[in-house]
Amino acid sequence: MKRLEINSDQNNFIGCWKSANHKLFDNMVDFFEKNISLQKQGRVGGGINLDIKKTKDIAIDPINLLDNEFFIFDEYISELFQCFQDYKKQWPFLKKFKSVDIPTFNLQRYLPGDHFSTVHTERSSTQNMHRIFAWMTYLNNVEEDAYGCTHFSHYDLRIRPEKGKTLIWPAEWTHAHSGEMLKKDKKYIITGWICFAFD
Repeated sequence: MKRLEINSDQNNFIGCWKSANHKLFDNMVDFFEKNISLQKQGRVGGGINLDIKKTKDIAIDPINLLDNEFFIFDEYISELFQCFQDYKKQWPFLKKFKSVDIPTFNLQRYLPGDHFSTVHTERSSTQNMHRIFAWMTYLNNVEEDAYGCTHFSHYDLRIRPEKGKTLIWPAEWTHAHSGEMLKKDKKYIITGWICFAFD
């Protein structure tokens, strides 16, 4: 896992890494395409609103990782953990967060015209105040003219999807963002949260 620097004029607390484990990312894309029965319309705030978010999602509960069918996600979480450990090295204060958890996370596919175009934050109600960080890994490359970037509006920062690129950022209003509409091709991501663990 190689740490990358995000091109920005200001410190934005967005961590970025690149993995060359392309077989893992290809396997997750294959998992998505083969499991049509698990695919659901992407939801936001507990409901469906295609003006806000238009994706197909597969929700994966951590308990699923005990099933052999989901073994690739266990491998992925190990890679994500390496990124988070490096993120904590960059920001030593984070060592105070000793007990964290990854709840249900999403495997997502964007087709042309799909988006999460509303600027949003990951902590927007009392139901999700336990979220500390958001994370996301792009599972495939998307051509530059296809758009589909992740846009952090406060920093005017657009991050183009590249296979194996992982982001971790604070789940706060300071990191409000959107997923720009995809113009062509397909875009696959895996995304979720790092939360305070409940004892």
